[in-house]
Amino acid sequence: MEFEDIINAKLSKEVDRPMMKKDSFPVSEMFDTYLRKYDRDVKLPIVYKDLLNYRYANSLRDKHGKITHWENAVYDLKEMEYLNEALVNTYALLKTEGDLSFAKHLAVERIDFCEFGNSVPFRIRIINRINDNYDHFYVKSADASRIYGLELEDMLSPNKIVFLYHKNTLVEEHIPGIPGDVFIEHYLNLPETNKVRIAKEFVKFNERCFARLLGDMRSYNFVIDITPDIEDYQYRIRAIDFDQQSYEGKKNMYLPQFYKENFEYVQLVLQNLSPDVISQYRTEERTTMALRVIGSRKRLMELLNIISKDEISENYKVKILRDELNEHFENNYFSKCKTMGELVKRQLKQMLQKHLNQSQKRQSGATR
Repeated sequence: MEFEDIINAKLSKEVDRPMMKKDSFPVSEMFDTYLRKYDRDVKLPIVYKDLLNYRYANSLRDKHGKITHWENAVYDLKEMEYLNEALVNTYALLKTEGDLSFAKHLAVERIDFCEFGNSVPFRIRIINRINDNYDHFYVKSADASRIYGLELEDMLSPNKIVFLYHKNTLVEEHIPGIPGDVFIEHYLNLPETNKVRIAKEFVKFNERCFARLLGDMRSYNFVIDITPDIEDYQYRIRAIDFDQQSYEGKKNMYLPQFYKENFEYVQLVLQNLSPDVISQYRTEERTTMALRVIGSRKRLMELLNIISKDEISENYKVKILRDELNEHFENNYFSKCKTMGELVKRQLKQMLQKHLNQSQKRQSGATR
């Protein structure tokens, strides 16, 4: 598949998004055992339900005065005292493996929630009372497909993911960066923005999402991380929403280039990169992913064997995606897949096997 083979939905006028909120799937016993083995499942000082006892909520505006999808939750004084201690201890567990020696400097400044998201997340702002610096983390209702997405991101992307889970509660570290839609509006056309490098990163991001079947990567579901370089800037696109990990049945849902919210990024690619260069960047990303697979092979195979047995989507969606992937790759390799997890496993093999073989040959030659 060439990058330009799929016409962005802004031009095609096709439906490019899930039609309803995704169902939440419980964490299976096998997956729970895996999470405990790798220290993801840890008893937490707070549970998701504790945050639902707010008295009322106020709409939140951004710094430009625009209404956001977030609301500020207001609790009574006694409830807030309990939440402050529990959330500070949760933050310490997330950041310092439970070292509470710094907890006296920390306090909860604000608790926000968002009904727009599938997991109805709470966003916690923690402030350091010594220097007024603040940080965020999230408390969400646990969903197995989202946790699978977080684990796959940690192993297959350039980014390390910090999260904790226990029973029905998921705690996630904040992923910093400029939201993709905000970047389009306020940063994309600045003189200092290197559009070629943005285009390059979007091609690589598109490849990563498709390889591990991460869906719904519209511009507001990823962020742009900007790093100053020797004489310019480097850019990395990071997913921040993993609810749609291998859930939808349509193949195009797993290609960020398809969403109309990403139209400006697609145009950037087609205006600044030739087909040969696009192919080069796609190959680079597959090669890098293959090296990550080799580096975490044992743990990744454990995860893929578990997700292959799990139910994280409807059966009819599995059948649709299976047929579309067969058609896309012009083979029948996906025909035996009966779950979304099996499709993920087959898709990774389909896209990375050639690069895995090349890497293994190089390693074999180097040890002779």
